[in-house]
Amino acid sequence: MEHSDLDVTVIDARLAAAKQASYRLAQATTAEKDAALERIAELLRERSDDIIAANRLDLEAGREAGLAAGLLDRLTLDERRVGALADAVLEVIGLTDPVGETVSGRSLPNGVRIDQVRVPLGVVGAIYEARPNVTVDIAVLALKSGNAVVLRGGTAAEQTNRVLLGVLRDALDSVGLPADAVQTVDDFGRAGARHLMQARDYVDVLIPRGSAGLIRAVVDEAKVPVIETGAGVVHMYLDASAREDWAVELVHNAKVQRPSVCNALETLLVHRDAAERLLPTVIDRLEASGVTVHADERVRALRPETVPVTDEDWATEHMSLDLSVGIVDSMDAALEHIRRFSTKHTESIITNDLANAERFLNEVDAAAVMVNASTRFTDGAEFGFGAEVGISTQKLHARGPMGLPELTSTKWLVRGAGHVRT
Repeated sequence: MEHSDLDVTVIDARLAAAKQASYRLAQATTAEKDAALERIAELLRERSDDIIAANRLDLEAGREAGLAAGLLDRLTLDERRVGALADAVLEVIGLTDPVGETVSGRSLPNGVRIDQVRVPLGVVGAIYEARPNVTVDIAVLALKSGNAVVLRGGTAAEQTNRVLLGVLRDALDSVGLPADAVQTVDDFGRAGARHLMQARDYVDVLIPRGSAGLIRAVVDEAKVPVIETGAGVVHMYLDASAREDWAVELVHNAKVQRPSVCNALETLLVHRDAAERLLPTVIDRLEASGVTVHADERVRALRPETVPVTDEDWATEHMSLDLSVGIVDSMDAALEHIRRFSTKHTESIITNDLANAERFLNEVDAAAVMVNASTRFTDGAEFGFGAEVGISTQKLHARGPMGLPELTSTKWLVRGAGHVRT
């Protein structure tokens, strides 16, 4: 239930409790944090039935509200996905704790010793929608890196997130760490989200995950520093030398394996010299899997059954079995198209030309740039981070899939022996 009027006293008390808990988390040993994560994984399995039952309520409400198929897919937690969440938590236990790591250090000529070490950010706020897995992913990475976390998971996953929050808080309490290190503002609705965005006294950084509209709203309204995770208008370019078998499999995997996620393919560009050779089999495979192809005039000359593409299509993260397809005259034209429409998430080229591969890697401006690989690899788990906080498409502090190190800052430790500056 959303509060009709924001109770600032109550919400600030939660934020203050998270701030206080962050001091304890910052001093927690790796063994303490890992014990909490192990207990989280255990409780996820033990309470799997409760989680799935709550999720069914959210799914039923989502269908009644007309949620898109892509959002419903992201919202869904079944036994397999809950198990995968627990497995991901255990993987984070095996990752190196970044807190206290020395980034650089040296002794000055006068004998003063300076070291730059990693420290937690403090309190991490997260705003996201219809993604209950993010509740666990962000909380676990925040805890392992010594941070408290305040969550706004949205009304679409309200029932599921309530159960997951109980798992997280109970696990912390059971190992002697403060349960207040995990908080929510979900019960305050949109007013709570706005308050979280502006709570500079309590929150050190804010991470939005979701639609382009949600991310823009957070960036526009927030007073707390934001690490922007962007929408994924993801491109793949088949150059003139692309192998047909690779083109068919990589395009299909990038679009079809899980179309609702941000690293799924949204636009396919094909060099004119490869179009007649590659497009028939590529499109046949896509259409056999239910993909609707939105094509430019040159593609429609080859495949008249396709839907005419619009400028809006080129700029859209479909999050569905829809794909925009166009023919370009050159690599320069492909790069220009990508510059115009890219959200700087992930871009891929399929080629047998080493010079073209290196040029694509060097000239494309995105968080992840690939050669002869599916865009679905842009993912914290695939990159070896266990879970992920999100995929940053900005350039300050963090870029690409964000794991443990990206949830830390640094401070300088200076050790002297009565030194004065002359």
